[in-house]
Formats: sequence, structure tokens, C-alpha cells
Amino acid sequence: MKQTFKKLMIIGSFAFVLVSCGRTFEEINTDTSKIENPTAGSLLGPIQYDMSSYGYSRADDFTFDIMQVALSFPNEGNTVSRYYLTESTGAGYWNTSYRWLKQVKEMKQFAVKEDNKNYQAIAMVLNAWIYANLTDAFGDIPFSEALSLEENISKPKFDKQKDIYIKLLDDLKAANLMFDTTKPLTDPDLFYHAETSADGILKWKKFTNSLSLRLLTRILNRNGEVNVHQRIQEIANNPLTYPIFQNNADGAVLDVSGVAPYLPPIARPQDFTAYRAAGEFFVNTLKNNNDPRLSKFFSQAKNLTPPNANIGYFGAPSGYALGTVLNYQPSNLNQNLAKAPLKILVLPYAELQFILAELSFKGIISGNAQTFYENGVKAAVEQWGNTVPANYFANTNLAYNNTLERIMLQKYVALFFVDHQQWYEQRRTGFPVMPNNGGLMNNGKMPQRMPYPTNPRIMNTANYNAAVTAMGGDNINVKMWWNQ
Repeated sequence: MKQTFKKLMIIGSFAFVLVSCGRTFEEINTDTSKIENPTAGSLLGPIQYDMSSYGYSRADDFTFDIMQVALSFPNEGNTVSRYYLTESTGAGYWNTSYRWLKQVKEMKQFAVKEDNKNYQAIAMVLNAWIYANLTDAFGDIPFSEALSLEENISKPKFDKQKDIYIKLLDDLKAANLMFDTTKPLTDPDLFYHAETSADGILKWKKFTNSLSLRLLTRILNRNGEVNVHQRIQEIANNPLTYPIFQNNADGAVLDVSGVAPYLPPIARPQDFTAYRAAGEFFVNTLKNNNDPRLSKFFSQAKNLTPPNANIGYFGAPSGYALGTVLNYQPSNLNQNLAKAPLKILVLPYAELQFILAELSFKGIISGNAQTFYENGVKAAVEQWGNTVPANYFANTNLAYNNTLERIMLQKYVALFFVDHQQWYEQRRTGFPVMPNNGGLMNNGKMPQRMPYPTNPRIMNTANYNAAVTAMGGDNINVKMWWNQ
């Protein structure tokens, strides 16, 4: 085997020499994958595609497990679905987010040089989207000094989450006023195709203010410390100045055609379902709703005896007690969810409607909470291409019952495949209440954050230690500022 490997290496080296003979040193050492003459517009598409795709992958790899949508099966080891989180759990998320935040920073710098207000505003929106998700995962993180090697800052301080949120919300407010809805973009825009029409710029404004409402709702507990209610009402009461999503077409969604370079995040659909089962809690929630998406989301469970007939939709209990034996082969996720064409949800209209339902329920904004709630349920069904059945809300499991628990349960369903949002919202509200099937670790308590990755702990030790001391520890049960 080793001799064969050596022969292959020799052949490969010889081939390289032959190919290289007719090329100059400069040609060989030119990275052809880079954009030769970058502009603000040329950076937008790659940022949108890669961060949206990565959010889809994070939903698949992390959120599904911790929020009982799916689980590794059969597997009785230490897994996220059992609330086992380590330094490696969020390492990829940390590194990927900062890599693309660097691109967002450069995009804004190019936009300032080009005096292009629309790209400046878009960069501020993308920055808020990524940074908010990052701080919601870890708590205090490098922010004001991050990505500043050019200023000789290789060990950035960790900013407090409160300060990060205030800055992001101020940036979003400024971005909304900065957009010029008379001018289209110059390069492809994968969310709104604003390069073809200035109408897309209005949708960017709607995304900006809808994202503001997501962030403001996330920090509702800190009203008074931050003027949360006032900022919410400012948006809700001034639709001309602060437009928000009005339908599914307004939502921030990435269409993945399957034609290169816009390929599905999961290369092989069979990997999507390998060694896996659907989560019993999520499956039963949809079954109780008589949800028309059941077959779109899941395969049917099967009898264990030949001919292994379908028996309907039955998931596996997440965090099942060790030694549990099922008398059926549980449902799995539908492989079509990993195949192109597909839509990757970044911030869907349905999510905004549930935000408004909660804000109305709590008396923070005017409007009918039931109407917002039902709009959210309908939009969540329709965003997957399904039709809402007649008399859908006659089902007592689905009908609005004037409780936050009901709003949040259906928001949980609507956030299927939206990066980490199910987890963030469960931590914020406690809903939905996740069952403990006897095998959960961490005393059955929902983890409140990801541990910091190894890299900042080793490479930025002093600032890491300061952040950990300020937060009260680097463990999964430490609640962050907005949830205290």
C-alpha cells in the first residue's frame, strides 16, 4: 500500500512539472479564486450565499438536535440532543462567522469609497444579522476591536452583549434611513434581486426593520435599561418610514437553484438522513396540528417485521433513557429537504408575524394578536409551498388561545431550518417546554449558551478570562445579558 502511494506521489509530481514548464512563477502563484478587482457589489452575493447556507447547515447540525427536531439514531453517546456541548460545538460557527464578517467589513469600506449608500446600508444590515446571531450563541464576544489586524489589534477585547445590541440596533436604524429606493444595485443580489429593479431596495428596508424587531423582541427583558418598547413602537407606528415585511415575498430568503455555484449546502442527500431519526416532539406537534407539511418534512415510520410496512409518522424520543428499545423504525427527515431547488430561510415573514403576535399579546403594540398569530401560521405553511386546509384553526391544538405558549409553539414550527432561532427563542421564553425522556444530560436543563471555542481561550487569554469573569463563567448554564 505504501509503495503504491509513493508511486502515485511520483506520478503526480511529474505531472505537475510537465504542466508547470510552460508557466511563469507569477502565473503558478496567482490565486485565481479571488475577485481581481473587488467592489462592494461583487462581495454581496458570496456573503449572502455562504452565510445563508451556513445557517441552513447549523440548523441541520445543531438546532435540530438541541430542539428535538431530529437526533442521531441509534446513538446512546454524548450528543447535542442530550444537551452535551463542548468547546468544539460552536468552533466552526465562531470561525465562519468572523471570516464572513471580515468580508462584510470590506464590503462597507468599498461602499464608502464608492459613495454608494445602498451598499453601505446593506453592509450594516448583514453585519447586524451575523453579529446578533453570534452574540446570542456565546454572550460577550469580540466586536468593537474585532477584525482589526490592520490596526495592529490581534487580541481584541470582548464587548458586553448590551453594548453590542445597542450598536447593532443603532446601525439598523441608520441603515433604514440611508437606503435610496430610487437606485438599483449594480451586482447580483441573491435575496431581492435589487440589481434588476429599485423595488428590491424597498425590500431591503423591510428586512432591516423586521430584523430590528427580531433583535428588540430578543431583549424585551431589558426594557428600561434600553428603550426597547419605544423603539418597537417607533417602527410599528410609522410604516412609511419603517416598512416591514407584508407577505412571504418580502421575507429574506435565499433560492438555491442547484446550478453551480449555487449548490445545496448538503452535497449528498443520503448524508442528510444517515444514522438519524426525526424527533418525537416535533413530529407530534405537526401531527396534532394535522399539518399539511408532514410528508414534506418526514418519511413514515415502519414496522420492524417484514415487509416493514409504513405505520404513519412516529419520531424517536430525544434524550431517550439509555437502553431504550423502540418497537418500530422511526420516521426520518425527508431527503428532498436537502435537494435543489430549495429555499433557505434567513428571516421569513412568518417569523415577523409571530413577533407581532407576541408584542400585541403583551400590549406593547396595537393590533390583534390572534390575527398576527393566524397570519404567522398560514405564512409558515405557505412558505413551504403547501396550502392551508379549510377550517385549519378549528383544531383546538392549533386555535389561538390567548397564551404566549401557543404563540411560541407555532413560532417554533415556523422557524424550522432558520439557523439557531428555535434555540434562542426557547431560551428567551421557556417555550416550547421540551420533554425529558429520561436520558438528558446537564440535569435536563436547556443549555443557555455555547462554550467559547479553544482558539480565543488559548490565543486571546487575558481578554477571554476577563469576559468569562464578567459573565460568571464559561459554561453552558450561564445566562447572557438579555436573558437575565
